[in-house]
Amino acid sequence: MWEGDEVAWGRRTAAGAALVAVFTLAVAPGVAVAGPSPAPAPARGTSVCQVRDGRLTEISGMVATDAGFVVVNDSADEEPRRRIFFLDGACVVVRTVPYPSRPRDTEDLALGADGTIWVADIGDNDRSRQTIAVWKLAPGGGRPALHRLAYPDGPHDAEALLLAGDGRPVIVTKQGGAAGLYAPATALRPGETVPLAKVGQVRLPDTTTSNPFSFLGRAVVTGGATAPDGRRVVLRTYADAFEFDVTGGDVVAALTTGRPRITPLPDEPQGESITYSRDGRSLLTVSETADQPPGTRPTILRYTLTAAAPATTRTATPAPTAARATDDRADLGDITSVIVVAGVVGLGLVAVGLVGVTRTRRAGR
Repeated sequence: MWEGDEVAWGRRTAAGAALVAVFTLAVAPGVAVAGPSPAPAPARGTSVCQVRDGRLTEISGMVATDAGFVVVNDSADEEPRRRIFFLDGACVVVRTVPYPSRPRDTEDLALGADGTIWVADIGDNDRSRQTIAVWKLAPGGGRPALHRLAYPDGPHDAEALLLAGDGRPVIVTKQGGAAGLYAPATALRPGETVPLAKVGQVRLPDTTTSNPFSFLGRAVVTGGATAPDGRRVVLRTYADAFEFDVTGGDVVAALTTGRPRITPLPDEPQGESITYSRDGRSLLTVSETADQPPGTRPTILRYTLTAAAPATTRTATPAPTAARATDDRADLGDITSVIVVAGVVGLGLVAVGLVGVTRTRRAGR
């Protein structure tokens, strides 16, 4: 789900768009908000198929398979929606797998080299979870196994899962500026809580891509994927996809020292899912929110990859040291400073706008 610091943002509505405009106008008289120069409008993705199953209205994770797609909802109150859904190439549900216990907040999927489906139960909008989890579903299996994980530095909200060359999961947190990278410190063990270690951080370049959440939507990581050959990984925001080259299976090195190629994903209603096509030549996305605008269905979109030059601004950086603590706080830049100022000058307007864009968080998250 969308979240900017302490405010959980909901589905795209007219009120949501108005609130972003209010934030921008409220800041403009007293604060000069620097940003990149406008660029030509990027091309939109081409439609692959529409998901018409009524249980799939908040798709938060997707992987492509030889037979079609696998998707999960953001955690749902209704039990029939708490499934791992297998779709054919026309987006028709052909199989579902239930969880043996209730997941908390499933946000992303990954596909292992051996065909294992990884479900990232890592969302934490309120930053209150003592543990997060990944579920592993073996090829053809009917019951995913639960593996619990714990951050070394307190709770984080996260929506992106990548797989390194050795099969180790890498979790990318959602915060803007410098997103944290976390990986298990030891081998996963069913029934036990394994500690995570912070292994780095990644900063994504600035863009001007249009999206429902304006500058906020261009800053936070909402999904990730590893290419079928393991030689590339991609992170996405609500606005863009950032593709990094991977050498020797070292995903962390790619994210902390590499320069990404950018594929704009303009104006997706609430883009949180991304995966590679099976041939690795395209990126596939689907928005979490259905009925935006009313009557529409989640649509899988295809973006053909190009050999564009890597970005040259705000490249990824290695993990911070204690001496850089002050700089890390400043890394939030475009998001935090604007939110603070807007909160001072427009608090009343924010309270009104939130009626249209927030939604009640489910119990137990």
